[in-house]
Amino acid sequence: MSNKIFLLEDDPILNETLVDFLEDNGFTVDSETDGLEAESKLYEKRYDLILLDVNVPNLDGFNLLKSVKSFGVTTPVIFITARDGLEDLEKGFNIGAEDYIKKPFSLKELKIRIDAVLKRHNKNSTTVKIDDSTDFIVSSGELLVNGKKHKLSNKEAKLLEIFISKKNEVISHEYIFNELWSYDETPSDSSLRTYIKNLRKILGKERIESIKKRGYRYIEK
Repeated sequence: MSNKIFLLEDDPILNETLVDFLEDNGFTVDSETDGLEAESKLYEKRYDLILLDVNVPNLDGFNLLKSVKSFGVTTPVIFITARDGLEDLEKGFNIGAEDYIKKPFSLKELKIRIDAVLKRHNKNSTTVKIDDSTDFIVSSGELLVNGKKHKLSNKEAKLLEIFISKKNEVISHEYIFNELWSYDETPSDSSLRTYIKNLRKILGKERIESIKKRGYRYIEK
């Protein structure tokens, strides 16, 4: 399952270049050229990494990061910007950036920095404790229940990640479809019900609540 990257870059040529490069290297990429549009997208969808330019229309990268942080978004962020002053560098790190790349930069350097941030972030969040008897091993897509391993399918593991990231919230069917299926796949109600059924078998029926005509809610004990 490829890492999902969000890119905010207002230069259309550079934006297209970066998207092509990242996709060629196995990433799934969404991009915007406008800060407010980016803000809406980051509230709606979950990513593994965010790349932010600073000088963009309507909402600059610094204030965008402050905004999404206030909503509890913990996705690692790398700033990519021509603003190379020490104050800007300090500001970027102080508001929560993982890295800060000064333009112009080579695509190889960008890839090295992305890999380093993802490796560090994944290492720090490899295992999620569900309860006293259950751990979710994110890197391998396994649930460990009382010492017994249960291997999840890719989509089941991704679905559980979605639930954990939005615990105790009602998550719409549409949101799950958008997150779980890529643009070239057809979402399936029956498949989603199967994934839910399989997770309930392991975690318990009470853990995932069906909300009629709305979606599902993952209950944290």
